Amino acid sequence: MTTDFAHTILGRTGLRVHRLGLSASYRPGARALERAVERGVNYFFGYGFDGQMTRFMRSLLGKEREKYVVATGAYNLKFGYPDLRRSLEKRLRQFGTEYIDIFLFLGVMKEQEFPPGARDELYRFREEGKVRFVGMSCHDRKFAGRMADEGGLDALMIRYNAAHRGAEQDIFPHCAAHDPGIVSYTATRWSYLLRPPKGWPPDGRVPSAGMCYRFVLSNPSVHLTLTAPRSARELEENLDALERGPLSEEEAGFMRSFGDAVHNTKKWFM
Repeated sequence: MTTDFAHTILGRTGLRVHRLGLSASYRPGARALERAVERGVNYFFGYGFDGQMTRFMRSLLGKEREKYVVATGAYNLKFGYPDLRRSLEKRLRQFGTEYIDIFLFLGVMKEQEFPPGARDELYRFREEGKVRFVGMSCHDRKFAGRMADEGGLDALMIRYNAAHRGAEQDIFPHCAAHDPGIVSYTATRWSYLLRPPKGWPPDGRVPSAGMCYRFVLSNPSVHLTLTAPRSARELEENLDALERGPLSEEEAGFMRSFGDAVHNTKKWFM
């Protein structure tokens, strides 16, 4: 049951999570990771090559494993899906745990890159108990919407921010029946939402990172968004912002207008 803006249940997984999940992709340092735990963050996403996160998880998970939600996965190879079992076993060793909470097939750009055989293998991991829940990260919104409709996946990791709002039409309406956990990323659109776009008035208002996170989490379809701070200070600022709760109508309108300006002036390969 949701108790406040900063906490929720991650869809049908039933996992209670802080709504800011932590990635260490920008190597924020050990103090940032420790501070996240101190402030109640309990969802941690890590790649296999992420040494800071893997070392931290090994030390953390041996104490009170059930308190933390560990998300990881295997990255799509484009030319054929990877050895998922090998990737899973490696992640288990790296994190020092007997199970992964959410195991994702990562980086799906189009439907053909996530074939039925790969999905079946993920389901087998779930049946074996080495993975509690399975999902994918996906840039093809319409395919993600179809997967939500089918109900086979427990979680979807998707791009959603003020400049990229297509999920509001292509994904979120398809989630009601099966209630997959929705994890978003790039709340700041790789920081483009934190600086004025071309043509923006020099004295014009610019969002803070906190506003970007609050925009994403003000959408009731999003359970959790990832933050990848560069320092403990950035982490603290992002967590502090959630204490302000959802955006007001005026703030949401501003974020959409600013997001449109960013979207219309900067092309991105994603």
